[in-house]
Amino acid sequence: MSFAIVTDSSANLGAQLAEQNGISVIPLPYFMDGKQCECVDPDSFDDKGYYNMLRRGVSVTTSQISPHSYIEHMEPLLQAGQDILFIGISSGISGAFASAQMAREELLEQYPEREICLVDSLGASLGEGMLALRAAMCRENGMDLQETAKRLTKLRQRIYQVFIVDDLVHLKRTGRVSSLGAMVGSVLGIKPLLKGSPEGKIVSIGKVRGRKAAIKELADKCVSMIKNTQLIGISHADCAEDAEYLMQIIKSKLSRVQFLLTKHEPATGSHLGPGALAIYFEGADDVREK
Repeated sequence: MSFAIVTDSSANLGAQLAEQNGISVIPLPYFMDGKQCECVDPDSFDDKGYYNMLRRGVSVTTSQISPHSYIEHMEPLLQAGQDILFIGISSGISGAFASAQMAREELLEQYPEREICLVDSLGASLGEGMLALRAAMCRENGMDLQETAKRLTKLRQRIYQVFIVDDLVHLKRTGRVSSLGAMVGSVLGIKPLLKGSPEGKIVSIGKVRGRKAAIKELADKCVSMIKNTQLIGISHADCAEDAEYLMQIIKSKLSRVQFLLTKHEPATGSHLGPGALAIYFEGADDVREK
């Protein structure tokens, strides 16, 4: 029996791509000047306008999706007789997955004949979105809900997620680096190289002096560690030229690669700040430990 695939907007899947793959998206809320905003389609998102506001110091805050929002989105699917596979933003950086677990418990009390499988992506942006796309592929190939969930749970440790930020002040604001680290980075132009850990947290794996050198380091990581060249994801926070440069470096070194390039959606993008650039690819079983 087929099943519904649901993710959240952190997955950074454009509306057309999500619809083509039968994936529904729950928006992550963010707040500007006290007003709640949502973005479910990064393709139509005005990234330049948004990230320019962050550059000017406009304050953006975020909030995890409430259990009620999950219920509101999932209940019609259950009422229609569908089981659900949900792929969510990493529990290591957001409490949203815990809300999804609470929603699942409540929904299964009302619909005990249905199944709801939750997969913690241990990632964000296309690290999450690529799992959702793989789920759609599994479903298309006739895999059932439980088989697909098991496949994704194993695959999530193979999705390497590494990124740079242009200014450490946003990471400092959200408690990702110390005050001293933020000052040193700003003064010396040192770019931290960050990745998603096996536990789904953001950790530092080094520093590179200069923006261009940092982009080349992202490319080198991909070229040396990639194992499955079916798809490489790149997300950027209003730095399209850098994303294109990163893509061209990789194309010059790897053949027959496909890219999924997206503007980084606003909710998680507010924590990274303008100029963030990230790459996502499939590596070996232990790649996230490197």
